[in-house]
Parts: sequence; C-alpha cells; structure tokens
Amino acid sequence: MADTIRALYMHGVVVCENSSLARQLYDKSRFGSLLPDGRVELSLIEALYLSEKGKLEVVDSRGNPVYLDKKLGRSRVRYIVYRDLRSRGYIVKTALKFGADFRVYGKGVTPGKDHAKWVVFCVRESDKHTWHEFSAKGRVAHSTKKKLLMSVVDDEGDVSYWEVGWIKP
Repeated sequence: MADTIRALYMHGVVVCENSSLARQLYDKSRFGSLLPDGRVELSLIEALYLSEKGKLEVVDSRGNPVYLDKKLGRSRVRYIVYRDLRSRGYIVKTALKFGADFRVYGKGVTPGKDHAKWVVFCVRESDKHTWHEFSAKGRVAHSTKKKLLMSVVDDEGDVSYWEVGWIKP
C-alpha cells in the first residue's frame, strides 16, 4: 500500500524507512522519536499499534515479515493499555525515566511544548500490591507534577482507569 510505512526491526526497536510518511505520523500524533538522521524510531508497542492499524509493515534485515505481537512477552498488559489510550485520542509516551509505564498527554497537547497530564502504571486485575508499592507510585506522580493514573487490565483485556490523588484532611 502507498500509505504503509515500511520499517526495519532491529534489537527490540523499529526504525522506519519511509521517513516522509513516518515523519507525518510523528508530527501529527507523536508516534516514535526522531533520530539524528531524520528517521523515526518506534518502540515495539508503538509499532504493533501502527501495524494493527494497517499503517506499518515491519520486516527483518532479510525482508521477512516480523510479527511484533510474538515479541511483546511481559509487555502485553502495557500494550493493551497503550492501545486503549491511543484509541481514545491520547498521546502516550514512555515514562521509563520516571519509573512508570507511560506518561499521557491531554487531548490537543503537544509533547515537548506542554507537559503530560498523567503518569500511568499498568497492572493486571489479579496482581497484588502492598501499600508501600502503591504509595511509591503516588510519590512518582507527585514528584513529576502529574496525576497518578492506575490502569487495571482484567482477564478479558478490558481496561479500567483509576485516577489517584493526595488529599489533605
């Protein structure tokens, strides 16, 4: 397809070959990050989402198709949340440097020009967490001046969101 971006899978990341189409996606919806040479690098999660939307074809160095859903492993819950948030029109970027899963920008907000509204932690409904772990997540959100958004994925793959905040009695 003429509107499909061809990308190369290398060492856990995906680098887009058609820089003009990939750059349009980056400029419009902030998919990926720009490399110094102008190409766009996508995370596995971003690439899988775009592949499912029919916008991206991922191949290996020999030109064989790469099935990214088989490479997700433990990131499946994170992907379910990413897909849900993106389908709702939010821009979702990694929050690895904050020790969280994602940072999410309000609709109409541009990353780099504005700040994310939420820091997101993705958990399975069946996961167990201590109050200390929960408190640590709250501290991350507070220290980054973002709201804490807990995304809970059930066994059917449905996502519930819980915005958590501090209150002063």
